[in-house]
Amino acid sequence: MSPTKAETPAQPSAPDLEILGDQVTIHPGGYVEPPPQDDASERNLVEHMARFRESPLDFLREISLHVSGTGWRAYDDVIGQPIYYPGFSDNMKAAVLRTPMLQQRIQDSADRRLDAEEKQGLFGPDSEKARKRSARKEEIVTSLQEVATSLTDGMICKFESKRFIRGAYYLCTQLLTRAYHQGIHVSSEEVLRLRSVAETAAKNKHSIIFLPCHRSHVDYVSLQLICYRLGIALPTVVAGDNLKMPVLGAFLQNAGAMWIRRSFGNDALYTTLVQSYIDTLLQNGFNIECFIEGGRSRTGKLLSPKFGILSFLLDSVLSGRVEDAIICPVSTQYDKVIETESYISELLGQPKPQENLRDFLSASSVLSLKLGRVDVRFHEPWSLRSFITEQRARVSDVNPSSALSDPLSRESRVRLLRTLGYKALSDINAVSVVMPTALIGTVLLTLRGRGVGKSELVRRVEWLSDRVRAKGGRVAHFAGAPTSTIIERGLDVLGPGLVGTIDDLPETTYYAVDRFQLSFYRNMTIHLFISEALVCAAMYTKVKQGGGPDVQRITFAELYEQVGFLSFIFRGEFIYPTAGLLPNLNRTLLGLESDGVIALTRSQSSELPREPLSTDPNNIVSIELSPAERRIGRENFDFYNFLLWPFIESTWLGAVALMGLTPPQPSQSEAWLDVRKTQETAQLLGKTLYHQGDLSYFEAVNKETLKNAFQLFEEEGMIHVRKSTNKNTPSSIRLSPDWTPNRDAHGSIVPEGKLWDFIEKIAKSRREGKNRRDGATVSTRVIRLADLVGKQLYADAIVESDGENMESQRRRGRRRKSEGDGRARL
Repeated sequence: MSPTKAETPAQPSAPDLEILGDQVTIHPGGYVEPPPQDDASERNLVEHMARFRESPLDFLREISLHVSGTGWRAYDDVIGQPIYYPGFSDNMKAAVLRTPMLQQRIQDSADRRLDAEEKQGLFGPDSEKARKRSARKEEIVTSLQEVATSLTDGMICKFESKRFIRGAYYLCTQLLTRAYHQGIHVSSEEVLRLRSVAETAAKNKHSIIFLPCHRSHVDYVSLQLICYRLGIALPTVVAGDNLKMPVLGAFLQNAGAMWIRRSFGNDALYTTLVQSYIDTLLQNGFNIECFIEGGRSRTGKLLSPKFGILSFLLDSVLSGRVEDAIICPVSTQYDKVIETESYISELLGQPKPQENLRDFLSASSVLSLKLGRVDVRFHEPWSLRSFITEQRARVSDVNPSSALSDPLSRESRVRLLRTLGYKALSDINAVSVVMPTALIGTVLLTLRGRGVGKSELVRRVEWLSDRVRAKGGRVAHFAGAPTSTIIERGLDVLGPGLVGTIDDLPETTYYAVDRFQLSFYRNMTIHLFISEALVCAAMYTKVKQGGGPDVQRITFAELYEQVGFLSFIFRGEFIYPTAGLLPNLNRTLLGLESDGVIALTRSQSSELPREPLSTDPNNIVSIELSPAERRIGRENFDFYNFLLWPFIESTWLGAVALMGLTPPQPSQSEAWLDVRKTQETAQLLGKTLYHQGDLSYFEAVNKETLKNAFQLFEEEGMIHVRKSTNKNTPSSIRLSPDWTPNRDAHGSIVPEGKLWDFIEKIAKSRREGKNRRDGATVSTRVIRLADLVGKQLYADAIVESDGENMESQRRRGRRRKSEGDGRARL
């Protein structure tokens, strides 16, 4: 839970810069209404580029300026280490290949191979063994050197030609401004600070490690354009080799992409090669860009950090091979994300298509879309070395004898890595800008009615933008234009496929057409209100019972218990601050009281919950809805619940799906099921429950949230997962015996036991539907459906097992026949 900042007045934001090509223009904080076309005083940061059909002479002039490198386009005096000169790639490759770490790995690999061959007796008698072993080692080392050279050449970025990067900048700006016609916006204060940090880092030969969030392929394009336009050395972008497609792959590699495999497996040489390359970049002060979430977020909110490349970066500094590096978290927000439609298909279970250039260009529709603007915000950079020192000092102060205080212990490194990852995510959230489309999507998905009139939409968007600012967040577009104008432009960007309009009514009415896709934009705001959402969802356990205030009142101990439970099950979904549950709960309650949402009853001698109360003069005894909130129909209380209900539904669905893993027969208690098929079956169950009215939100069936739920179940020992290192062998799953429900005499699952109690506790905060009530419905129809799809899983597993046994028998038969034929020939 995050602390409430309702009492903190919103601070005026620094001026924005518009970057779009040839000019950098300063604007007042937030949005400034574009001037008429005949007024050229207001322009974008990446200025709108000339179009050939509109102005062919200007178009040709701009191309010649970029190719010849006139003015800033020359990209000569960059802030940072020298890049884009002939021979850069050869120098980098040579530096990587001669690193002591890589050379030691090659020698060790050769020695292990020699030992294996010696055990097989391949070196002959002792008199010749030394000579043959020496010659063989030289052969193996040469072969490994060739492999390392080839891998390095395919991995490293190739900053070779300034003429190339000038043309690439022009091409990318042309494409980006056709899709995002309002350009890229950054904060002038943040950019000036970044330039100052970059200058200091260049003098000290320290790298800047950009850690952006990842929602679109446009993320790395926009950051490269900003660095180029501001004269900062382009970062080397850590990118998955799935983008290493013909034509585009070579283009990206020359623009800064560093290709790595999606999975390293047990390839020790490749792992060492990646570490050697990162060491070389950091030792020489070259900037790096690494997406902290790993892949693109398909849900709109930040994903949990992925620690792969981050561990390489941390190890470079921890080991002392690199003196220091500067961390710069980056937030990139969009009026509309190009790939959302494909994201929804993936979340509904369709396989992710293979990346290719044709789909990449057609998905972006770069020649026709009007997607608004991109907002890029830079958190204040900080020293990685200082961070490590502070974390070590903190652990030592708390528990000097702990293994965590040993900087070389595995536990210390893991803790440090996790803290680094979540700090970066927290910093990204802190500077994120809430776009108008996110405000509109949030409002439309947090109303009880089918639609909303224009005046009410304006009122709720203004209320939400005020709440965002009060929570310390930032809102784009609101400094210089009326809210109604901003909403109209936001609706234009979202389009009729997401938000429908009914005009032939006394008041124009808007409604959500594609709630699933619109949830992507709602999830961009949820991090600001997760504290309030958890509290309101816990209070809803009483409010849903109906009746008067006395019935709906909840004690502090009860609230503490349910908020703690919800925080626990969503620890993989949301980022909580480090202050702890109790202090953050108290702050959130005080904030909601100040906002008039709840009323608190206090006493100086309240009963303590599970842990002692912190020093707090309030001593809250009970909580209830305020009279003012009741008079307005609980609209603010409901708003917070609507944010969290889809996630509650999804986790509940995942737990119900576990009921279906109950073995149909005692003899099948040791059976293992395919993890992927199990999660797909959970989605199928969710779709069935949604269409039958037992699930309120269709977005609850999304693959990512269900995957997070299964991760929670595994961490808590509710399920056992047997992971496979062979890509051709699927990982498998089964229920833990302690969590497996019983069956009655008729073979039906009995709604009792630890798993059922867990489901019931989640259900306490579920939204009640018009045609659904918790309890009997769940224990009969829902469990029956879960059992139905679960039995099909077991039936499929038996068929696959029989098929594998038959294939194994055939292979053994072929092997015996082959051996028999060999003996016959002898």
